[in-house]
Amino acid sequence: MTVAESFVAWARQLTQEPPPPHVRRAASRQLLDALGVMVAGATSGETAFVGEVANGFTAPAEATRIDTGDRVPAPIAALVNGAALHALDFDDTHAGSLIHSSAAVVPAALACAEVSGATGAQLLDAVIIGNELSCRLGQAVPHGFHARGFHPTSVCGVFGATLAAAWLMGLHEADAVAALGIAGSMAAGSLEFLVSGSSTKQLHPGWANHSAVMASRLAAAGGTGPSTTVEGRRGGLFHSYLGVEVDPGQVTDGLGERWESTRLGVKRYSCCHLSHASIDAARGIATSGTGDVERLVVTVHPDAVDIIVEPEASKAAPRTPYEAKFSLAWCVAAAAIDGDLPPSAFAPGRIDRADVVALASRVGHVVDATATGPAADFSGTISVTRTDGSIEVFAAPGGRGGPDDPLSGDELVERFTANCGGGDGPAEWAGWISRIDEADHADLRAIIERLAAFVTTADPTHPGAPR
Repeated sequence: MTVAESFVAWARQLTQEPPPPHVRRAASRQLLDALGVMVAGATSGETAFVGEVANGFTAPAEATRIDTGDRVPAPIAALVNGAALHALDFDDTHAGSLIHSSAAVVPAALACAEVSGATGAQLLDAVIIGNELSCRLGQAVPHGFHARGFHPTSVCGVFGATLAAAWLMGLHEADAVAALGIAGSMAAGSLEFLVSGSSTKQLHPGWANHSAVMASRLAAAGGTGPSTTVEGRRGGLFHSYLGVEVDPGQVTDGLGERWESTRLGVKRYSCCHLSHASIDAARGIATSGTGDVERLVVTVHPDAVDIIVEPEASKAAPRTPYEAKFSLAWCVAAAAIDGDLPPSAFAPGRIDRADVVALASRVGHVVDATATGPAADFSGTISVTRTDGSIEVFAAPGGRGGPDDPLSGDELVERFTANCGGGDGPAEWAGWISRIDEADHADLRAIIERLAAFVTTADPTHPGAPR
């Protein structure tokens, strides 16, 4: 069977043999975090341009827009909610593929769950199915998409979102395979935003989710697509985007036994995950101050250089919040000065802080050519040279918030609560979402509507609010 056929058959089998309890528990944690981040992103105003366009598409009333609470066509809800989930770059990451999988899968699954009358358990399984495909596609060629200038969150994520949507819509196997084939012609996402800090990155997951719903509906209406959309040698995913041939077994081996969907890591900072361990290390510098720092040298993974390090001059003085989020120098400098790096650090009025920009200009790097494993799990090490010639080394392990060093349940609820504006209400609803596999369709609808209410009644000072 082709990769598409293998995943469709596997997903269909999960209807009779659900994922193991530990996989569902992991998915429940991921969904809780994704929904909270979606609320914060929708409140931020960062993707208001998407909502403005969506305002022109109001019928039929099928699924909920998280930013307004309005019920709109399912593809439009998937578009708006996908962009919102990625608006602050605070959503989860699968280290092996460097994909923001939940952002590219959850909104399409939510929209299709509303339309199909799905239960909470069915939504959860759809998210697992979609994340599994997206992550496996992205990690088949580690750093391959980034190296060629493509954003795997959207390029690979559209396939996972489509599989989730097709499964929730109850498409027959042949139609589901066709939907994945159609999605292959919708896979898109350029990394050129790294040069300008533009908003296309925020749009990528929204487009992947929108395309997934559309691909599934087109297949249900009789549209066809190539079953070799992943491994095809003429226009398959890997051949077209990476110029390589990939053994289908690299994507399908261990399916149903090894669960990549359990290996998503929760972000602790609303910036590129490749900087996180270095930010942890930099926070320790604040205890002794930065006034006499002459030079900081950060050790980096080879795969991180072209994303967060170079070109050094422009990285040290970002022009937009999104450029700052992808600047190791700026993030390290801000964390070293302030001892933390909250979402508010990236507010438009704060990225040109003179103290941070001055220190960022003194941040250099050295590449660890012996580094192994994913760049997102790489440890953080910073050598600090002070004006008196003394040298200190600050270090932090990588992977905090990931599957091998996860946030506690209480930490996850605190994070959700903060993303939803604080107070007792979000904490109470975090409990509901944590038990979403027990929810019937009415309960699921109530949860989605309550999340939209957090946005529309948000305190303008909360972490996701515009600044």
